[in-house]
Amino acid sequence: MSEVTEPETTKRGSTRTKARKRALDILFEADLRAMPIDEILAAHVAENTPPVRDFTVSLVEGVAAETDTLDALISDALATGWTLSRMPRVDRNLARLALWEMRASEIDSAIIIAEYVSLADGLSTDDSATFLNGVLGRLGAGR
Repeated sequence: MSEVTEPETTKRGSTRTKARKRALDILFEADLRAMPIDEILAAHVAENTPPVRDFTVSLVEGVAAETDTLDALISDALATGWTLSRMPRVDRNLARLALWEMRASEIDSAIIIAEYVSLADGLSTDDSATFLNGVLGRLGAGR
């Protein structure tokens, strides 16, 4: 596990926030196209427009390597009657990214959860931020 430093902030958000958003884009594309994550990542890296940040690569590779474990943990944290397949693709992939990052970094869970809930608020359904906050809160509580 590598040590994570504080994010660099720009006018449009931190570079880490941008890297998280790009990781979501790659995972969402792989999920939507039902293609291996590593193939989609390789295509984005090869295209290099815009360049894929190292942090994005770490997030995507981490989720790809542990998808089954992450999905099982997320499924256990869902409310009765909910399944992983019932979740919107964006929410499902945000949950995977957040959980992987909580497990792989030294950053406080509350900060990671806030980052991903903010992404859900801007990119998913009206109820997604609240829903994701609850799921991630249950997952981060044991950390």
